[in-house]
Amino acid sequence: MLAACNGERAAEPEPAPTPAATPAPAPSASPTASSGARTVSEETDDFLFEYAYPATAGDIPALAALLDRRLEERRTKLAASSATARRQARSDGFPYNKHSYSAEWAVVTELPRFLSLSNSVTTYGGGAHGNVGMESLVWDKQRETAMAGIALFSSAAALRQSLGERYCEALNVEREERRAKPEGAGPEEEEPAAEGADEPFGDCPQITELTVLLGSSSGRQFDRLTLYAGPYVAGPYAEGPYAIDLPIDRAVAEAVRPEYRGAFAPRN
Repeated sequence: MLAACNGERAAEPEPAPTPAATPAPAPSASPTASSGARTVSEETDDFLFEYAYPATAGDIPALAALLDRRLEERRTKLAASSATARRQARSDGFPYNKHSYSAEWAVVTELPRFLSLSNSVTTYGGGAHGNVGMESLVWDKQRETAMAGIALFSSAAALRQSLGERYCEALNVEREERRAKPEGAGPEEEEPAAEGADEPFGDCPQITELTVLLGSSSGRQFDRLTLYAGPYVAGPYAEGPYAIDLPIDRAVAEAVRPEYRGAFAPRN
């Protein structure tokens, strides 16, 4: 659903192409000029678009340019797809449900060399319900490049192996709490799916299905990570997303790419 940034170099934003659909007014930005924060909110007959990033990101010109470019790309895509959906609904004789896209970037942690960001995304495409997701972006101030959190590790397989059973065990604890029978429920209520069972959402997700967010308790080195699973990844839509926090131990630190290991501090 969401494209992850991986080794992407910042560039000046390019003018967004005008979609073939009915032209919509340009986004109404309300940035705080002195801080670099930016908030955009635009609503038309076809769509609702919201996008925001904090001053910590906006104060880095190259990063702000990257986020602005993504803003324009997302808005252009939404304008085109929503206009197409409106025409199709009219042709089929159905009412049109306005599409939407909302993205809010937030600081996970800032280190001397790195800025770790999360992006909470909410989308609606006219169906029964919308969807939510999470993106990870780690900005390397030294190299002026952006990458997903998982890109700091030698491979997804190496990170998965370094975690052992810690993630799956923590996820199953959370699953059991969400799926537990209400007090007084009868035997017809379903039990939580066991790991490896045939029931849907019983297995442990693959690392490649998750968003990896890097955090720090000291502000000097990364010492924790959050593994985010969106709806339908670790559980049904009704259970919502799962975000599991784990300390970075020596095994996880050894799975980091050599050039980034100095930015990690194992907590054991």
